[in-house]
Amino acid sequence: MPLTHTKGLFAKALAGKYAIGAFNVRNMELVQAIVEACEEENAPVILQISQGARHYANPVYINKLIEAAVILSHIPIAIHLDHGESYERCRECIDEGFTSVMIDGSHEPFEKNVEVCAKVVEYAHKHNCVVEGELGMLVGAQHDEGEEGGAYSKGGVYTHPAEAVEFVRQSGVDSLAVAIGNSHGAYKFKGEQHLDLERLKAIKKAFMDAGMGDYPLVLHGASSVPQDLVAEINKYGGNLGTETAGVPEEDIEHARRLGCVKVNIDTDLRLAMTAGVRKALVENPGEIDPRKYLGPGRALVKDLVRHKVRDVLGCAGHAND
Repeated sequence: MPLTHTKGLFAKALAGKYAIGAFNVRNMELVQAIVEACEEENAPVILQISQGARHYANPVYINKLIEAAVILSHIPIAIHLDHGESYERCRECIDEGFTSVMIDGSHEPFEKNVEVCAKVVEYAHKHNCVVEGELGMLVGAQHDEGEEGGAYSKGGVYTHPAEAVEFVRQSGVDSLAVAIGNSHGAYKFKGEQHLDLERLKAIKKAFMDAGMGDYPLVLHGASSVPQDLVAEINKYGGNLGTETAGVPEEDIEHARRLGCVKVNIDTDLRLAMTAGVRKALVENPGEIDPRKYLGPGRALVKDLVRHKVRDVLGCAGHAND
């Protein structure tokens, strides 16, 4: 099956009230684990590559790994640039055949963010590629207390509903990553914190009221940081500390029912791989064959992905929609 475009996948996900997992890849074992899990669960999947992963693995190597996965699988696979820093980097990936790119101008003022996104959109749409933008700042590790008062105040760190509508109108992006309390990393929150699902509802309503329909939204920083994996890592010599915290899976389930069609997951994959590798090396201290410790890590990643697509994202069984 050839590479798939996210635009079609998102339309089906919106209709079916499920989300598609966007899993970060940076080596062979991760690609294999993710694609095999989704193949077994008959789930569509987005393989996303960060700029750091491109630097680590070399774009040719990592693109060929995904090409191999596409050849060997029978499920829809999209390839996506995660957090593209510039028009030039997005254009480079579009020219390489990516079916989706993210241009991240969220750190820029509103007008500058619109400007750079619109430039990427113009080039991408001419080359059969779709574009994801981002508006608002991810909180948690960066802004532990979220927004003062929790109101929809302009100038805050969370995505403002009316600004989201205007941003999409002006930039032309095909999907929008929103900030509703999500965050990157393994230390997302202080205490018992949750996503601002009421804000998510308000953003969706703003798009509907503006006549833009059920617009596809994206949830970044959506790893749940499973505590059993944290405990396993610490048991075998790790030191993650006691403040690791992720987005509750119940919140992710609610978010996808409200129209978040793409859910980014990276930290959880790192935890699973690290837990498997640490356990294998501690239990077999004389082992020097990478297959003998990378294999167990790959197996844990595969189990994690199967759980995500089946029990959290709800996209299992939807590969042929």
